[in-house]
Amino acid sequence: MNTIHPDEYDLDAVREEWIGKLISESHGRYPVEYDPIRRHCHMVGDLNPAFLDPDIAKDGPYGAVIVPPSMLPTYFASGGPWPPQAASGTDTESKAVFSFGVPTPGDRGINMEVAWEFIEPVYVGDQLRLELRIADVFKKPISLDPHAIWIITETAFFNQHDNVVAKWRNTMLIHRSPEQVSRDAATSTGENA
Repeated sequence: MNTIHPDEYDLDAVREEWIGKLISESHGRYPVEYDPIRRHCHMVGDLNPAFLDPDIAKDGPYGAVIVPPSMLPTYFASGGPWPPQAASGTDTESKAVFSFGVPTPGDRGINMEVAWEFIEPVYVGDQLRLELRIADVFKKPISLDPHAIWIITETAFFNQHDNVVAKWRNTMLIHRSPEQVSRDAATSTGENA
């Protein structure tokens, strides 16, 4: 993770560089298919005919089978579970995953909130892709760390017509350990002056 001493942290520069930045994108390996939907619904006990029965679904509000929202993020808008993707990256790179590379004074992460917005139904045959961007970076103190940084990401899911079908906002809190807070206080320019 790319940490920096709080006295040297320039939040305005970080915001200017990172807000709106495309962090990752993925194209669904496969189009939306009936059978994975059926298996998913049976696994989680969802018997909604809008997801399972083409004959009933065609008379419903969407006119066809749609994807259960719980399947959207990990199955049809990414590389899929099989074949497995090759592992890549170093240990340092994997530690920066939580902050998406955004520089922060701390290296401890907590996922604070996930919010979904489903905009359009996703149908069998749709081809999905996603784009993950940094939506906001701000400093908001917590009792443990007065220099805690909050990062909000937004993932937009698109269909083959480039219509946004869903959005996923995630809020993460990045803070310093108590030991790091003590070390940084000892080396602060305010105490050395």
